[in-house]
Amino acid sequence: MRRRSGSCLCGAVVYSVEGEPLRVGLCHCADCRKSSGSAFVFFAVWPRGAFSHSGEISTYAGRSFCPACGGRLFCLQEEAVEIRLGSLDSPPTDLGPDHELWIKRRETWLRELPGARQYAEDAD
Repeated sequence: MRRRSGSCLCGAVVYSVEGEPLRVGLCHCADCRKSSGSAFVFFAVWPRGAFSHSGEISTYAGRSFCPACGGRLFCLQEEAVEIRLGSLDSPPTDLGPDHELWIKRRETWLRELPGARQYAEDAD
């Protein structure tokens, strides 16, 4: 079974996840844009049981980050974990988005991803 690892910028928080994600996406919503400081967030969702982490985390509005460096890492939910793929130690070149959320807020200079399901807001 494939194991991926990731960490925050300073390395105080580390995590790992096993297996393949349930889904991979891009989100263009205002919250993701603000919290990432970018035009969108590239994320993937795994079952919560496939995930483990160590190190102190802080959480704001469900989004966990390192309190030392501020690196955004994941969103822990009861049944799943949503990982910010930019925090993986190795680039996830084998993971491509299968959907895009909040496309009504996508930058006009960004094009629709071929083959990815498109949602004006959250997925149904």
